[in-house]
Amino acid sequence: MDFLKNKKVYVAGHNGMVGSSVLRKLNELKVKKIFYRSRKQLNLCDFKKTESFIRKNKPDVIINCAGKVGGIMFNVDNPADILEVNALIQVNLIKAAFQNKTPYFIYLGSSCIYPKYSKQPIKEEYLLSDKPEPTNEGYALSKILGLKTCEYYNKQYGKNFVTLMPTNLYGPNDNFDLRNSHFI
Repeated sequence: MDFLKNKKVYVAGHNGMVGSSVLRKLNELKVKKIFYRSRKQLNLCDFKKTESFIRKNKPDVIINCAGKVGGIMFNVDNPADILEVNALIQVNLIKAAFQNKTPYFIYLGSSCIYPKYSKQPIKEEYLLSDKPEPTNEGYALSKILGLKTCEYYNKQYGKNFVTLMPTNLYGPNDNFDLRNSHFI
């Protein structure tokens, strides 16, 4: 991880569970140039603002942890909002990174992108081999869109945008609200 020490790193979604963990780890690694903005400071659903921010700040690395997330009940009640917000955030950040020649882009997806009844252990080739879990479909589709956008930029433009698919997570800064949480 010494690679990151002298890089200018932008963490999108730094207030969330995953983003705050990434931020803590970057600080532990003594990365010198870390920056972030709250949702109020930068609306990642607005491409013009996102692109302007990336152009002005010129990060070497963008780590995208940003997104609209919740548990099963939240996903069932808000599939359109989840799909739209996450799709906009991902495509806007990826496109802004590309247009501004950001050397490294790391996209965090979710293991929920895989089919409901995926063979275990899950392998990459199982993606899109069947339908996702219906209660999570909006979120899963938005995460698949982000993964495929990175894949297509890599293929078409020779980029090396990396996608990581963590398994189900919980921990510090998680949401423990009874209606919206991931974890009971």
